[in-house]
Amino acid sequence: MMWQRIFALAIKEFQALLRDPKARFVVIGPPIIQLVVFSFAATFDLNHIPLAIYNQDGGQAAQSLVARFTGSQHFEITARLTHEDEIKHVIDQREALMVLHIGPRFEQDLDSGKPATVQLIIDGRNSNTAAIALGYASSIVADFNAQWQQTHHLAAPPSVIVSRAWFNPNLISRWFIVPGVVGILMLVVVMVVTALSVAREREQGTFDQLLVTPLRPVEILIGKATPGFVIGMIEGGVTIFLAVHLFGVPFEGHIGTLFVGLGLFLMSAIGVGLMISALATTLQQAVLGVFLFLVPAIILSGFATPIANMPPIVQDLTLINPMRYLMIILRGVFLEGSSFDSLIDEFWPLAIIGLVTLAFAGWLFRHRMN
Repeated sequence: MMWQRIFALAIKEFQALLRDPKARFVVIGPPIIQLVVFSFAATFDLNHIPLAIYNQDGGQAAQSLVARFTGSQHFEITARLTHEDEIKHVIDQREALMVLHIGPRFEQDLDSGKPATVQLIIDGRNSNTAAIALGYASSIVADFNAQWQQTHHLAAPPSVIVSRAWFNPNLISRWFIVPGVVGILMLVVVMVVTALSVAREREQGTFDQLLVTPLRPVEILIGKATPGFVIGMIEGGVTIFLAVHLFGVPFEGHIGTLFVGLGLFLMSAIGVGLMISALATTLQQAVLGVFLFLVPAIILSGFATPIANMPPIVQDLTLINPMRYLMIILRGVFLEGSSFDSLIDEFWPLAIIGLVTLAFAGWLFRHRMN
């Protein structure tokens, strides 16, 4: 009998949510649109970096080095300078992000076995972009050095660094970003669905009718949580499918392991959402509560900046943030092929957060109903 009442309440919640065309659009449309837009727009990869060339040598070696830059998809030649004073102008006016300066003795120094200096002048106003562009340029110069050594039969240096990127061999930033976007969209949708449920009924005047039904507080809690859980799982499945088949993000792990993590995360998110819903008396208060939770949760999740770089007290604060654990699970299963056993340390904190928040939400329901 109890499960029949819970089922009836869950059906009522689905009907209330899906009957309104605007509510249907909010649940279905924006997450898909945001996944597509964010995944294409949010990338650390740089292409067609504006590059100015100041070549004082003009010899074959200098031309070969310049050709490596022009042939790269990362750089686009926007200016060829003839005087040193022009460097300041192209950087100040943002006509070029980087200037490649090859000195007049470049080929002569190479032929004589002396170190040949190449200067890279870069606009550092955006430090992240500058660092990425400098990495691309350094890689091109290193490849030029290796080929020059081989073709001129020069002795190899005593030590050579050979780098190899595991899990993301081509260092495609979209592979790192898209799984994180999946987690953020799930959090937003579930929080909106659950946090607004009770507040909406209070404004519509139907919450008092719910109180006079035979439903107990725990049954109301489960009935309110069910739509958010079901919708969250469906949204998660759709966004994961799009991440793999639309954006080409590799999926190295097991789908069952991922959905266990998603289920535990949804318990935590639903618990927080129901707590907000039980405390709020109006939709405006519920929306404000969701906003106050979402922003810190995303910032402290490790989505964009590593948690290890945060101050120690902030790192400790992230331990109660369910998004922190979801990010590790998503990226681990997608890119690393993490097994169920290797993610146990992420599963049990999510389970504890979910139990605590759901229990507190249940206490709030009983308190508000008495």
